[in-house]
Amino acid sequence: MQEEILTRMGDGQQVKMSAIQVKEDITAGTKDAADRGKIPELTSAEQEHLFEIVADEDRIVGVRSGEEVVLTDDVSYIRMNQDEGASGGLGIPMSPPISVLVHERAFAQDSAVLGATGFTGKHNLNQKLQEVETTHLLLTVPMLYVSGPNLLAYYKPLGPYDNPSDLFPQGKIKEARESQEEAAVVSTDDLVWLGKKMASVGVDCLNLDTVAAAGDTDFYVALKAVQRLKEEVPEMSIEMGMAAEFVMGMHGQITFNGQRLAGMYPHEQLKMAEAAGVDIFGPVVNNNSTKSFPWNISKVVTFVKHTSEVSNIPIHPNVGVGVCGVPLCPVPPIDSVTRVAKTLVQIGKADGL
Repeated sequence: MQEEILTRMGDGQQVKMSAIQVKEDITAGTKDAADRGKIPELTSAEQEHLFEIVADEDRIVGVRSGEEVVLTDDVSYIRMNQDEGASGGLGIPMSPPISVLVHERAFAQDSAVLGATGFTGKHNLNQKLQEVETTHLLLTVPMLYVSGPNLLAYYKPLGPYDNPSDLFPQGKIKEARESQEEAAVVSTDDLVWLGKKMASVGVDCLNLDTVAAAGDTDFYVALKAVQRLKEEVPEMSIEMGMAAEFVMGMHGQITFNGQRLAGMYPHEQLKMAEAAGVDIFGPVVNNNSTKSFPWNISKVVTFVKHTSEVSNIPIHPNVGVGVCGVPLCPVPPIDSVTRVAKTLVQIGKADGL
């Protein structure tokens, strides 16, 4: 066994840890998840397996042949045609459809995705529908379209409804809840409208992304929209990717299917998604940038494993910057990213990423 193991902190900084330190952090990470979610810890065998993945001396690690999983994503094409500065966009002057085709044919991506700026994206819809339909006809892999509740866009100053963040400090709790409920009605209608439009041009899957970013009402909007879309366009698949491991109680009392949404962890969020009719669920587990990579990935896989165990639908954990074990830094290091993927597949039993 190596005397020192090269690993990282949650912010991407490279560090060296002893085998004992790595094992201690793995144990602490799984205990943290178990305590928060009231779920089982990783077994001793699973903790040892995770240690072997973290301690592997190879820079890049991978799963065994036959364990490969599929990839879905949220607007990967912008990594090609936009220069996002710190987050590493390439800024190559190409259209979104061309970027999508490059992802499929040059990078062998498992699925393709186009998306709406502003999520509901009502502006230039006819042009967007033409773009989506034409690109879809040129693809072999499934086409997803990314959108989401984006409830914050309905509050002032962007939208017409009073902003709960302004009302809460004034002690106007009732008014803040009513404002969220009013915005939720319109946001749900918009998502259903968009989903039906995308179904009309043959989109294989509507990817609702960053769900619950604005709290429990945001989650409610996504669930209600899925429920209605499954009644009106049942042939279209729907993927739901969450924003965080814990649903913030911005409303605090809103419910779906008789269950209070505030405070739900991934395995509980999953059950709401299943009840609504979601076909693929993307759990999120937040990183702690001050903790080590072994601690973070141990916490992550504890949540993902339990969510997979109780799930009746495919699980595609959101593996991105600052979530599900990937360090919080502009360009995620390949050593950490591949260890995250291997861990979530072999221990977490994820169906995709």
